[in-house]
Amino acid sequence: MEIKGNTALVTGGASGLGLATVRRIVKAGGNAVIMDVDEQRGNEVASEFGKSAIFAKTDVTSELDVQHAIDMTTNTFGGVHFCINCAGTGLAMRTVSKSGPHKLDSFVWLIKLNLIGTFNTASKAASAMTFHEPNQNGERGVIVNVASIAAFDGQIGQAAYSASKGGVVGMTLPMARDLAALGIRVVTIAPGLFDTPLMAKLPEEVRRSLNESVPFPRRLGNPGEFAMLVEHVLTNPYLNGETIRLDGALRMAPK
Repeated sequence: MEIKGNTALVTGGASGLGLATVRRIVKAGGNAVIMDVDEQRGNEVASEFGKSAIFAKTDVTSELDVQHAIDMTTNTFGGVHFCINCAGTGLAMRTVSKSGPHKLDSFVWLIKLNLIGTFNTASKAASAMTFHEPNQNGERGVIVNVASIAAFDGQIGQAAYSASKGGVVGMTLPMARDLAALGIRVVTIAPGLFDTPLMAKLPEEVRRSLNESVPFPRRLGNPGEFAMLVEHVLTNPYLNGETIRLDGALRMAPK
């Protein structure tokens, strides 16, 4: 689908991969709805783009919040054409540690945010997309979900995180099949190590070690490179039902 003149929901859009995606969408002539829990940062980001972006304070695990954001989108821009699900976080906790078994509430919380939050937004966005007339390729919309290479190469302490992202990978094909008759494509991107605000907090020696772990290019990924792939997914009508690793050939070691 063409980005120009169309509108994208971007969860986690106030920072990191989400913010880079918002910038790419607007640069390509589209509109962006920044869905994030950080109200101050979200409004600041939206103000950068004038009439091309709005902010909707959204907890992606809340059905009411997500529907409110979609209603705002329809009222402001006329509808939803794209949904890019960047909202999520990580958790480091072993299945059994010196303090005992993995805290179940922590496991459930991460699954709810990374997996259920992704499905909540994607399914409601897909429903909104059905109101469009299909374009010349029969498309009504595109959903891009964000997993992680931890879905495949989970490290020690990543049982919850890998399960949440593995769930995102696992629902990609059936969701694409579910939505095929409606003209909605679904693709998942599994990023490797990217230079996001979370990574910026790490000590320099740790960042150097992470850089050296990537075969080529020997560095952390740039969020703009993630956004480049999002743009390609949105505009390439034959990409569907697939998970794409974006990791510089990195395969993570156990720890």
